[in-house]
Amino acid sequence: MVMVQSLEFVLERLQKADRLDQLQEIAALVRDHYGIDHCVYHWVSADGQQYGCGTYSREWCIRYVVEDYLRIDPVIIGCYQRFHPVDWKRLDWTGKAARAFQSDSLSHGVGNQGYSIPIRGPNGQFALFSLSHSTDDDSWFEFTQKHQRDMILIAHFFNQKALELAGKRAPEAAKSLSPRETDALTFLAMGYGRGQVAEMLSISEHTLRAYIESARFKLGAANTTHAVAKAVSDGIVVTGGAARSAQGGWPGLEEADVDRKASVR
Repeated sequence: MVMVQSLEFVLERLQKADRLDQLQEIAALVRDHYGIDHCVYHWVSADGQQYGCGTYSREWCIRYVVEDYLRIDPVIIGCYQRFHPVDWKRLDWTGKAARAFQSDSLSHGVGNQGYSIPIRGPNGQFALFSLSHSTDDDSWFEFTQKHQRDMILIAHFFNQKALELAGKRAPEAAKSLSPRETDALTFLAMGYGRGQVAEMLSISEHTLRAYIESARFKLGAANTTHAVAKAVSDGIVVTGGAARSAQGGWPGLEEADVDRKASVR
């Protein structure tokens, strides 16, 4: 894997880019910089629209869209559930559809090794910055360990520039929800029933229904389930799987310091 140019040169080119077609050129530059087979940036919207640039063959890009591989691609599915860089070998390729997809990708020169950086942007934007190559496991592990920090940096510079140049593809900013509307959707997302949510918010179920309907309208959701899903994907509510009573742990803080039942001091 012979490296050319420098990381600083790549980042400088990204900063100066003012046209989308230049991102395609920079993807090729990154590929050559690391001496690998491919470098790809892939932006996926909540409604399944895609934008991408990179060094995959035109035939593979067309096939990926025509076959609707977005729905079964283990890299997309696996990375959407993660926030840290992912080696493709750690993803689930056991399903029949996943194995068929993998075979097809290999036949189109994608490479048997891959490494993706999941990126979250404004209003629920999701993108991937991926490098792939054909080599053995040990060589790829050494390569990714050596260049992980560089890849993360390039990925976020790439996404920042894509957002700037392809702004029309960015999801519209969600309408702000009131604190009560946010609370209602948050507790629903955490698995509580409506009766429980109403009790926790000290309101009637009728009032809770009004908050939910208002939030649903603002989010443009078809129903309550859709509203909760949109609120979570857009980052409006954050549950993290935490229980309502979770205290957390912070250095220098005692449990009594964060006791919600304690009197305001």
